[in-house]
Amino acid sequence: MLHRSLLALGLAAVLVGSPACQRQPAANTASAAATALPAPRAAAPVTARQAMVVSAHPEATRIGLEVLRQGGNAYDAAVAVQFALAVALPVAGNIGGGGFVVYRAADGSVGALDFREKAPLAATRDMYLDAQGNVRAGLSTRGHLAAGVPGTVAGMVALHQKLGKLPWADLVRPAAELAAQGLQLTSKEAAGLNSVRPHMLSVNKHVPTYVHPEGRPWQPGDVIKYPELAAALGRIQQNGRAGFYQGETARLLLAEMQRGGGIISQADLDQYQPAWREPVRGRYRQYDIISMPPPSSGGVALLQMLQMLEPYNLGRLGWHSAAGVHLITEAERRVYADRATYLGDPDFGQVPVAQLLDAKYLKQRMQGVAPTSVATPSAQVTAGTGLPGYESDQTTHYSIVDAQGNAVSCTTTLNGGYGSLVVVQGAGFLLNNEMDDFSVKAGVPNMYGVIGGTANAIGPGKRMLSSMTPTIVTEKGQVCLVVGTPGGSTIITSVLQATLNVLEYGFDPQQAVAAPRLHHQWLPDHIDVEEGALSPAARTELERRGYKLNPRSPWGRIDMIERRHDGTLVGGADPRGDDTAAGY
Repeated sequence: MLHRSLLALGLAAVLVGSPACQRQPAANTASAAATALPAPRAAAPVTARQAMVVSAHPEATRIGLEVLRQGGNAYDAAVAVQFALAVALPVAGNIGGGGFVVYRAADGSVGALDFREKAPLAATRDMYLDAQGNVRAGLSTRGHLAAGVPGTVAGMVALHQKLGKLPWADLVRPAAELAAQGLQLTSKEAAGLNSVRPHMLSVNKHVPTYVHPEGRPWQPGDVIKYPELAAALGRIQQNGRAGFYQGETARLLLAEMQRGGGIISQADLDQYQPAWREPVRGRYRQYDIISMPPPSSGGVALLQMLQMLEPYNLGRLGWHSAAGVHLITEAERRVYADRATYLGDPDFGQVPVAQLLDAKYLKQRMQGVAPTSVATPSAQVTAGTGLPGYESDQTTHYSIVDAQGNAVSCTTTLNGGYGSLVVVQGAGFLLNNEMDDFSVKAGVPNMYGVIGGTANAIGPGKRMLSSMTPTIVTEKGQVCLVVGTPGGSTIITSVLQATLNVLEYGFDPQQAVAAPRLHHQWLPDHIDVEEGALSPAARTELERRGYKLNPRSPWGRIDMIERRHDGTLVGGADPRGDDTAAGY
């Protein structure tokens, strides 16, 4: 089978390196120590000397690392990993979706590539509302009308044309071969496909490859092949952008739209272009933070929260102490309120990024918040004033550092698990349901419970707002962290916590990504709590302060690489999924 032992390939070696972006926290105060938790136990991180790939599937990691071994750079590996995930991780990997890349080159230059999907040209602001102005349930989340114009293939072509090194065909070929030859399903993949089987059959007028041909449930170890997807990847391999947006694949996509009442047209495919953007940048203590700008809300929100929290000694308060959780939660609720009001597609209006990141503004937003203060009810928190008015869970992420020091952080998605559940007949790929990431109606939550405003209203050719937060952290001119995650509205807070776990609490990358998580997004007004995330004493103290704690099953799949001072690369792959780190 195509699954091969990563260790057998010599992709990882156990090394000892000096920390780069870790700083050991000061001893806890007596009051914080009563509620703080010790550093969580986790498997040993993967370490390597020259290059590393961390992705959501072992096959994608293997393919990406083989590209690096063959002389490709981090951007080549990103292209290969992206297409491999479209085969190996159908819940989120894609050619029918979109995403964002943040990179830092070995020479210190940085960039951001926006290959987010767009609303079709036939889209209208109220397309998901009935005659009374109420949201029609399900239209923006399932079926053909939920799909935005895919951006992944155009994005990978643009990345390769600007920064790639190896021939395009060599980068797509491994994914096409993987689709044709098949691969074994993991237990998580089998369970995921079985859970959506009835919905796929109801949405599609054909039986997709993702449904077992014998009609039985998939079992772990079953081999699944994707002949139609292999053919579609072959056309992309041979013809690049034209292999998807024109010719046979485009014909099949438009036929699928007609069959299911979708509105994506050939004009949409012809006009789609990814956009190169300037990353948002900021500082946290001695570290430089490089992240994704709008139409992602992630980078702005992450920088806001880090600046809000910098005045407090979180390390001294202790990991997940009641005081530390209180401070982080108060920053989160204020930032998510701003997100709902001010963030949207910068090509369609003014997004006040500079004002949102202004130090005086952020200090004012945290006025009255102290380690000993009580919860601020979200009903009393609104977006900041004085700014110009603009009005997946199943995503996936991969982090790559090559031997030359180039770093790529890429988050890509179909939005919900398996996107719209629509499989393009004859081409074998899933379409996204990204239209739900618009504000279908101002003030009405989307599938992740996130409230949106008019800044993110539907418009023809407009990119929908995202929470994706691909991020690179540097120190003294050297990359020290590459990080990102899926998780819908929890992406931003997960990246925040994983970053703080290293920078403030001294965790290694595997501890940082495995640690139980917390999440608050302004509305609904509660803290989501993973099992093991809080001590009993912290729970009691937070409830005393007025917080509502909401137990929740695990979320997110963080993939992180740390570069230490001696050049050692240390990978953390989230155990919540089939994520795999490997290097050489």
